[in-house]
Amino acid sequence: MKLTSESFQCGADIPSKLAFGKHHPEKNVELCENRNPQLSWTESPEGTKSYVVICHDSDVPSSGEDVNKEGRTVPMDLKRVDFYHWVLVDLPSAKTQIAEGEYSTGITAKGKPGPDQKDGSRTGLNNYTQWFDGDAKMGGEYFGYDGPCPPWNDELLHHYHFTVYALDVDKCPVEGTFTGPEVLAAIQDHTLAKASLTGTYHIYPGAKTN
Repeated sequence: MKLTSESFQCGADIPSKLAFGKHHPEKNVELCENRNPQLSWTESPEGTKSYVVICHDSDVPSSGEDVNKEGRTVPMDLKRVDFYHWVLVDLPSAKTQIAEGEYSTGITAKGKPGPDQKDGSRTGLNNYTQWFDGDAKMGGEYFGYDGPCPPWNDELLHHYHFTVYALDVDKCPVEGTFTGPEVLAAIQDHTLAKASLTGTYHIYPGAKTN
């Protein structure tokens, strides 16, 4: 399989219109358009019955001790963990592209509704659910796509991996409310092929790759 995007090039910076937040010289961060990127995939294997789309950030700080703290930065050598930004399942085999903004345009306080979508697909919870937990204005269940917003003081450039999985089943074997790791576990024995595309993003002006 091959995965491409008209919204950004593989290995290049993701534009801020696809992000949740961007740099602000006075406030450190401001909210963005939060549009999902355009994606197209080709060369799916014979027997494909549905697709799953997942986006995750592999460079999230494992500790929040320094995150978004004035006068401090998150060090590059801190251990990093995954943060899921988009979990989309049950795309039919006839669908081989997603338009920019098709599943997300703008930020919805307390999260977009889910899991069921109008086109028959389903969305899982992204990790903003945990990030905003306990926040009176933003706390809630965040379904669908919510874009990059790495810590505004993180020294490390973040990498965002968009992956499409071709499955041998019509419906992803998860029920109710589900997460990225739960989907990955459920499709392990049903994946015929996959393709990935990686973009980078940062808010801290001095961020760089290690």
